[in-house]
Amino acid sequence: MAAQLILRAARRLLCGCAVAVLCADGSAVAAQPAPALANGVFLVAKPALTDPHFRETVVLITELEAGGGPVGVIINRPLKARLSEAVPGLRVPPQFDHVFVGGPVGLRQLVFLVRSKEPLPHSLPVLADVYLSGDRTLLENIMRDASRVSAFRAYIGYAGWAPGQLDVEIAAGGWYVVPADAATIFSSDPDKMWPELIHRAATQYTGVPAAGRQTAALAVR
Repeated sequence: MAAQLILRAARRLLCGCAVAVLCADGSAVAAQPAPALANGVFLVAKPALTDPHFRETVVLITELEAGGGPVGVIINRPLKARLSEAVPGLRVPPQFDHVFVGGPVGLRQLVFLVRSKEPLPHSLPVLADVYLSGDRTLLENIMRDASRVSAFRAYIGYAGWAPGQLDVEIAAGGWYVVPADAATIFSSDPDKMWPELIHRAATQYTGVPAAGRQTAALAVR
């Protein structure tokens, strides 16, 4: 039922929303506090976080909105619906015909992440070769291969926090903060994202080497 409601809202999408985003330091220092929120970081929900909107999620933070709080998209919650269903009249190549729930905010908005060697118009850089956009013209160009990209993900809705709210949630132990990477964002198996990043976060925060990640993940809650 929830997926149907989201899809119904998606069919009334206005592609062209300007979604704001964050940035990251990117360096992982063992046994150090979490890196400061910045552009291109993952929020990884800790096992104790039970909010149904964010339980076992990975959120890519993209930019800090002027006068507002951080914004991002959940990257590991695929819908059974197709992008071609969400945006009627859009011809979508099979490899791009998927859509994810990006978050509980703005369910009438569609945003997408792409991987491209070259900067794209009407888009916001998130990582060195990853861009965020909500521009309808760019979306159509990508679908007909007029703007070439090596990877593409579409999201209905996004995640957002009031100023200072996310800092409080992190301090309270709700999230790990780890550097983002393009390979994870466009992973072919979203179901594996959260457990793999829990392992990565455990290594970052405890200094346990890769071989000991499973033990660390169980110990760090």
